[in-house]
Amino acid sequence: MFHPFTAEVLVDASSKMSFEAKRCGVQFSPPSIVLLYEDKASKHVRKRIIPVRNFSKYSDYSMAAERLKNHPRHRDYLKDVTQSQLEKLHIILRDHMDGLSLEHSLASFRLDPDEDLNKLDDDELARKKGQMDEVFEKNRRRKDDPDFVYDLEMDFGKTAQEKCSWDEESDDGF
Repeated sequence: MFHPFTAEVLVDASSKMSFEAKRCGVQFSPPSIVLLYEDKASKHVRKRIIPVRNFSKYSDYSMAAERLKNHPRHRDYLKDVTQSQLEKLHIILRDHMDGLSLEHSLASFRLDPDEDLNKLDDDELARKKGQMDEVFEKNRRRKDDPDFVYDLEMDFGKTAQEKCSWDEESDDGF
């Protein structure tokens, strides 16, 4: 027999659960997201292994990360984990399924100022742009920030300018 009061108590008990994500990573076999979290009620650090189902080297990592973050079983545990971090973990899993090494996957997330981004394929370029967006947001100053300066001027020093054939006067007199 169903009692409405019992169902109401269960909903209240689950909403009181509070978790804080500490670290997350991947496990290759079976493909899973590993989450270390602190149970706020008991102050215990626990490990949760979340299997990544129906994911292949052809899967869309952003949709898979969004599905996982919004999954009713895992959303309370993953609320502190950013969407971009879950996407990175799915990219690492996908790269592993594609035969790439962990070192190669991690290197694709590092920004090298001397790297020619024109030579990258679309997927790697999207990774680099995502990294640049993260660095930009981290360094961005808003009006509400305590160290915000409205009209900041910086001197980056003079660099020797290269001569270009366009800089020279043309024979046409333009």
